[in-house]
Amino acid sequence: MAGAADRAFRELCISFGAAFCVSELVSAKGVALGDKKSRSLLDVSEKERPYGLQLFGDDPAVMCAAAREAARNDPDFIDINMGCPAQKVVANGGGSALLNHPALVASIVAAVRNAVPARIPVSVKIRAGWDSGHINAVEIAKLAEEAGAAFITVHGRTRVQQYRPPVDLAVIRAVKQAVNIPVVGNGDVFSPKDAANMLEQTGCDMVMCGRGALGAPWLFAQISAWLNHEVNLPEPPLTEKLLVLCRQARRTAELKGEEVAAREIRKHAAWYIKGMPGAARLRARCGKLCGSDDLKQLVAEILEKSSVA
Repeated sequence: MAGAADRAFRELCISFGAAFCVSELVSAKGVALGDKKSRSLLDVSEKERPYGLQLFGDDPAVMCAAAREAARNDPDFIDINMGCPAQKVVANGGGSALLNHPALVASIVAAVRNAVPARIPVSVKIRAGWDSGHINAVEIAKLAEEAGAAFITVHGRTRVQQYRPPVDLAVIRAVKQAVNIPVVGNGDVFSPKDAANMLEQTGCDMVMCGRGALGAPWLFAQISAWLNHEVNLPEPPLTEKLLVLCRQARRTAELKGEEVAAREIRKHAAWYIKGMPGAARLRARCGKLCGSDDLKQLVAEILEKSSVA
């Protein structure tokens, strides 16, 4: 979710009922070295709470230093990412590369737990394992629990699998049965039924949405309505979806400036228009957006064509 789940998007998800949100990946090394961009990712907005800061790295001492700095921002929890499959993260020993080094996992979790105030929980996000021959999520989860993790999020795929084939719910269930701390299930949650199925099949305590919320932050409201009241909230009408997109674009511009926002809203706009009539052509338009005026014109054209249809 790096480059997608920024503050504007996280605030939007919370407003639609997300139970908590997590920051973009923050490099522990970057924070420890005082990198301005890395440290800027630690900023916490009250509109995002409950909120976790997500650190990655492979050196316990560096993770300690970064966690102490992160704690200054008073997050609701600090998350150690041991699941990211991205090559640029894995190549530096972080993310899911840590699954190949169980002893190092335990050292990092213990170091971070001891580095921050007791009032700030430390969580860990993992995958099923590195590949099909090394499914060790249960082992890693037990080590994390023993080292002081308050809860664990499990993505039911290996690093090699990336985001295909379908998520393996059995792995999440095995972790839930093996530890005594809360387990959050993750992977392939694109609808309220997906969330309900994951809870039922795994016994996990919560469900984390990632890609399913891109271009559809109202997914959290839909999931909550189904799980709590068995109410099936329909998809918002086209007009409302586009209003949410514009709301996100405005907030992005407030936080990052019009020039940066113009570039970053392109991918979000493409996610919002997914499934609309003529989506392929519209995605091409999204890739050329140069500012708020362009977005307004695109929205107006979509609404005009939908009314004619």
